[in-house]
Amino acid sequence: MIGGRRPLQGRKLGDRRVRVERPHSAYFRYTGRNQLVAKAAASVPATPAGRLVARIKAVALGRPLHSDEEAGERLSKKKALAIFSSDAISSSAYATEEIVLAFILVGAGGLAIGLALPVAIAIAVLLGVVAFSYRQVCIAYPTGGGSYSVSKENFGRLASLVAASALLIDYNLTAAVSTSSAVEQIASAFPALSDARVWIGVAALGLITLANLRGVREAGNIFAVPTYLFLFSALAMIAIGAYRILVLGEGNQPPPPEVVEATRVTAENVGIFILLRAFASGAVALTGTEAIATGVPAFQPPEPRNASRTLMTMAGILAVLFIGITYLATNFAIYPIEEPKQTVIAQVARTVYGDNVAFYAFQGFTALLLFLAANTSFAAFPRLAAVLAEDGFFPRQFSFRGDRLAFSMGIILLGIVAASLVVAAGGKTHALIPLYAVGVFIDFTISQAGMIRHWLRTREPGWRYRLAVNAVGCVATGVVAVVVTTVKFADGAWLVVVLIPILVALMLFVRREYDAQAAELHVRDDLVIAGPQRDERVIVPVNGINRAVIQAVIFGRSVADDVRAVFVTTDREEGDALRERWERQIPSVPLVIVESPYRALVGPVLAYLDVLDQAWPPDRPAPVTIVVLPEYVARHWWDRLLYNQTARRLKAALLGREHTVVADVPYRRTS
Repeated sequence: MIGGRRPLQGRKLGDRRVRVERPHSAYFRYTGRNQLVAKAAASVPATPAGRLVARIKAVALGRPLHSDEEAGERLSKKKALAIFSSDAISSSAYATEEIVLAFILVGAGGLAIGLALPVAIAIAVLLGVVAFSYRQVCIAYPTGGGSYSVSKENFGRLASLVAASALLIDYNLTAAVSTSSAVEQIASAFPALSDARVWIGVAALGLITLANLRGVREAGNIFAVPTYLFLFSALAMIAIGAYRILVLGEGNQPPPPEVVEATRVTAENVGIFILLRAFASGAVALTGTEAIATGVPAFQPPEPRNASRTLMTMAGILAVLFIGITYLATNFAIYPIEEPKQTVIAQVARTVYGDNVAFYAFQGFTALLLFLAANTSFAAFPRLAAVLAEDGFFPRQFSFRGDRLAFSMGIILLGIVAASLVVAAGGKTHALIPLYAVGVFIDFTISQAGMIRHWLRTREPGWRYRLAVNAVGCVATGVVAVVVTTVKFADGAWLVVVLIPILVALMLFVRREYDAQAAELHVRDDLVIAGPQRDERVIVPVNGINRAVIQAVIFGRSVADDVRAVFVTTDREEGDALRERWERQIPSVPLVIVESPYRALVGPVLAYLDVLDQAWPPDRPAPVTIVVLPEYVARHWWDRLLYNQTARRLKAALLGREHTVVADVPYRRTS
């Protein structure tokens, strides 16, 4: 009972409906129900413009999801294959072309007919080695993070940040390359659209970004159909083409005379450099293999087994497609044509299917898959960014899930960077390829070396076999990393070599800033804050116990009698742990735990203030509520991106609220 009244249950507070139980007690649960935004929004904006934005967001992204619904967002193996494998599978659409182009650019185009297939087989063997190696990563590190988690545990901070930087670069290039290749497939079927390829790519990335902001499961529903349509049509094309070559005796035609004349090179003159260049160009087929190991937590239980099986399935499908398409291209003597743009896979499809509906359907499936192959990055990049944010190497906002349980900040950043790369390259796949494979093979090597140390350290059952698999993978990928970097260095790979240390330095800088803040705000465990409790109404939103919070609490007690600290959490156990420490160190001020299963921060505080107002005795004048906000004052302009984001949102939400005063209590560094 509160002031002779029954506890408020389901009372409508303005536009917000909340379930209230004992607002003055130790716990208060914010349900987040809202009738304006799909009946589950975090809060209702006070202004008409804010409500309009909320409505648009609800339509575009859907209703917010409860934290308990995260398990329902997990992926089955079929959907995970579409999401996490679309990049690797779609690389079969341009990997063969890169091998052929590598021969042509060094004046050995005529030899592509005889040597492209052996090069493709060698790359497929390497794919098998990498897939078996990463299968061990899925089993040993089911929490995800891929090579970053492996290297962090086994080699420490610096190696893990190098691996993470290589991955971050690769994920951005994956989205840009896949999109650019998709536009080229469209231009191969409809040359009139060639001039608009940049804008088509940017628009596609915008749609993919929006789809991923709606949540992982819905993205799987969207992307599964084109993936399997491409697989069916590509396998059918390979089967029909192989039948025509092996049974009907078609193909095996000599290159066009102009090609022979322009590329008069004999087999004796083919140096190892030419073969290595072709191998390095075709190695882009392996990009995307890491994504499944990074996204293990997105799978349905048992996560490691489902992820490892999906990885092996992906590797098998890619090997068949890559070798099959290369076999058809070499036997039908197909070369890429730049003006008007005709990709190798488009010419193979036209040769097999003819210039008819089947060809245009296949081109449509290929282009759609390549557009959506960028989703591999949209599934893996935000998760890696969230892991880095939790470890303090990225701004903390990247670890927060949005209304749809997606890591919204990472998704938006990836969309912007990938679109910028498409614009910078003019929508040309070949302009981005030299940057593509360097980072991923560096990452492969670090990961496999970390797994070797993992098995030597843990010696789990079957460790000798697993050690041998990862040792072979480490040697193979290490050699390829050196080859790819050397061969592609002058073509643009130098940029990746420069970007990796820059990213490592930036992440170390962010971590240093967070560490400095934590040290500055640290409170000794044996320190007890004593003093008489005051009765005036002061609300102090807190994020834990630190010097800034203590300063705000002391200030609150100096201006009012009733002081309450409010802690918003999604985890009841986290709240219990803080309460235990709070009652020991700051016993004079009660702590209220506000549960927020929808992960909102501002909405729960506003709802709690409304509850207090409703519970106030009607025969007494309404009190003035003083919301005291502890704020950490950054010394540099770049620090402001890292701190006080929640405080700014809360101040904006409290602006104009009746009987409410906001007091900022800044805590400044002393040195």
